Formats: sequence, C-alpha cells, structure tokens
Amino acid sequence: MSKYLVFASPQYAYLQNNLIHFLEKAEQGVIEKKIFPDGEIYHRIVSDIQDKDVIFIADTSTDAHTISVYDIACAMVKYGANSLILVIPYFGYSTMERAVKAGEVVKAKTRARLFSNIPKAPRGNHIFLIDLHSEGIPHYFEGDMVCTHLYAKPLIIQAAQNLGGEDFVLASTDAGRAKWVESLAAEMQVQSAFVYKTRLSGDETKITGVNAPVQGKTVVIYDDMIRTGGSLMSAAAAYLEHGADKIFAIATHLVLPEGSLERIKSCGFIQQIAGTNTHPNSQKYSDSFLKVYDISPLIADAIHKKIRIA
Repeated sequence: MSKYLVFASPQYAYLQNNLIHFLEKAEQGVIEKKIFPDGEIYHRIVSDIQDKDVIFIADTSTDAHTISVYDIACAMVKYGANSLILVIPYFGYSTMERAVKAGEVVKAKTRARLFSNIPKAPRGNHIFLIDLHSEGIPHYFEGDMVCTHLYAKPLIIQAAQNLGGEDFVLASTDAGRAKWVESLAAEMQVQSAFVYKTRLSGDETKITGVNAPVQGKTVVIYDDMIRTGGSLMSAAAAYLEHGADKIFAIATHLVLPEGSLERIKSCGFIQQIAGTNTHPNSQKYSDSFLKVYDISPLIADAIHKKIRIA
C-alpha cells in the first residue's frame, strides 16, 4: 500500500516522476484536464484520494496555473485527502514581497493568503517553498497552513565546487545578496565578493566597484534566480574588469524567459551556468552551457523529516 499519492501540475511532470523515485511507498496520482472553447478549464481528480496522504507539486509560474493549483488543492481536501502537502518549487511573485512605491500590490503576500485559505485536511496542510527571494515570505501564510522554507544549499555548494574547483571566489550580483553569499562562502572556506551599485534613476543602476580582490581568480556568481540575466551580465563584466580570470554563474531558479539564455551565452562573459530544476523552463534547454541539478532528493528528504505520517 502506498504511503503517498503524488500529483503534479502538468508543467512539473518531470519532478513528479523524480520525487516518486526518491520517496518510500509513493505512487503517481492522476488529474484530468480539459479546456473548453470559451477558455474555462475543467479538472477532475481521477485517482481515489479518500484517506490518502497527498503530495501536490504545484506550478505558480503564471496566474492561470496558480488559480488551478488552488482549485485542485481545495478539491483534494473535499474528496477526502488525509493530509495535504503542497510542494511549490518556484513561488511566483516572490520578488514582490514588499511595497516600494505607494499603491504597489504585494503579490507574494496575496498569494500566500490564497493558499492559506485551502480547507484543512484532517491531518493538516503543509507547504514547502524553495530558496525564496525573501526569508519573510513564510510568515505571510496564515491559519492552519504550515510553511517550511527549504534551502537548496547542498546542491548550490556541489555546483559551485564543480564549477570553481578548490580555489574560487563566491560572488553576488549586488550587496542585497551579500550576507547570504558571505555565509555560504565561509562554509565552503572560500573568499566572497560583491559589487557596489549606484542608482541613477528609478529603474537604472550603475556598478561602481567590487569589494574584494578578484585578480586572476575564478569567480562563481550566485543569485537566487536568473531571469533576463541583465544583473548577472553586468556583475560578470565588473568582475572581469577587476581582473577575474573566469566567470561562472549559479542560480537555484532558472526562470530564463524566451531568449535569455542565448543572450547570456552570446555576451561572452560567462563560461557556464548551473542551477536546479525548480522552474519548468529549466527543462527547455539541451545546451552544455547550462548544467541542471535535480531538486527531488532534497524535497524527498525534507518530506521524510518534516512530515511524520504513520
């Protein structure tokens, strides 16, 4: 008899298969989906979930996918799930965690409130989020939803050492991530660095310097996500200008919208990028320039440790 029934948004079918492999006594759950001519979406939970411990790997990379996750999760509880574990590898709108200008909508918080309103399963609701842009986001979840912030640090360390070798500088794109990078560098016993930026206007910055010597060094830049790659390329250029020998880059979330990877590769500043498969876009590329690590073992380990289901 299975211990877990594992479902996934269609975009995460690859993680569903991987996670089942690493979980003890887990089997695949099936959801049927249809799109009507008027654009409305039909979902049906095909698998029998009555009294089952359910894991749902959920895609929140778009608004439509987020609403589908909420709809399906509510139905899972309604149809008798014993417990509900939501795994959200990439939490959409995580960069909108606070208001900078008057009137801005803090969507990381509204999304957290949405998921907090999923009805409670008899043995509880639990949500796993991975390498959030802000460590305050878990506190946005309310009520009966228990939230765990899971760090991909073991994979980041492995990737950094594979790229940089024994002697490298672990760097950040700006001072905003400097403390996290400094802590990680100390654990790996390597030097850390970050760039100084001056804001020229509301949406334009200029790099003015680097805080540590990188002359002749291999530099591995870490950030929580790579989207268009603009900040990454600017930082890479600054490290090269200050004498760095080679530049590599790591990000937990390889968001990489259309054309981004090609732009980063063609700029010529960066030798290779590594990251995890938390974002569906990580599966779009088959290029030696991009090395992708599987997050599933870390998720499975966290579920085994955090969720005590007899």
